[in-house]
Amino acid sequence: MSDAHLSARSIADDQPPSDGSTPIDLTTEPIRLTHPGVDDDEARPPRSRRWKIAMGAGLAVGLAGAAVFGTFGWRVAEQKDTTLTVRPEVAGLREDDSERARSTADYLRSGFAASIELDRSFGAVYQDPADDKKSVLVFGGTTLLWQPERELDTLFGTMTDETGAVEGLRDVPAGPLGGVMKCGTTSGEGGDFAVCGWADHGSVVMGMFPGRPVDTAAGLFRDIREGIQTRS
Repeated sequence: MSDAHLSARSIADDQPPSDGSTPIDLTTEPIRLTHPGVDDDEARPPRSRRWKIAMGAGLAVGLAGAAVFGTFGWRVAEQKDTTLTVRPEVAGLREDDSERARSTADYLRSGFAASIELDRSFGAVYQDPADDKKSVLVFGGTTLLWQPERELDTLFGTMTDETGAVEGLRDVPAGPLGGVMKCGTTSGEGGDFAVCGWADHGSVVMGMFPGRPVDTAAGLFRDIREGIQTRS
């Protein structure tokens, strides 16, 4: 295109249209779409306060849930790898290795293992050197338990079906190994006797304590637990 054509076009561009209309002035400024006389900040609808509260509450619940799950996971990891070892002597008691005691221990172990799936099970009868009438029967095993207290309650219910109701069942301190421990009273051939049980994420064990009240049995059961239970 020649310079003459460029000059002619420039002059034509400066002239108003022949039909008398006004040309549109296209500037380089951005086009702003807003209401006349209204500031941009005022034009934006404010965020709902209710939405903010809901988001804050949701965040709080989420964080709380994460904290609970983290604590639960840590507890499971800490308790799941448990070993129970029958020792010749524990908590001032001596293992009874007589034929009758071994038969009783095996009967208790088998009955317990039939009520709950265990990786390893055991049964033992201990004698009190100070009183041979106060034998202690201990039986249970190891496995991964997601809900230890529920499993323990179920086992107490099973014992109720077999030997009679366990009355006065209550929580007692579980000691430094944690988990849950409960004791109550049931009836046997020799009269009423204390029965206790503990459960954590790696083990569940029960004990029978003829001739002992619940409070005494609970303390002895904690001592037995500390003597036979270890964690890797």
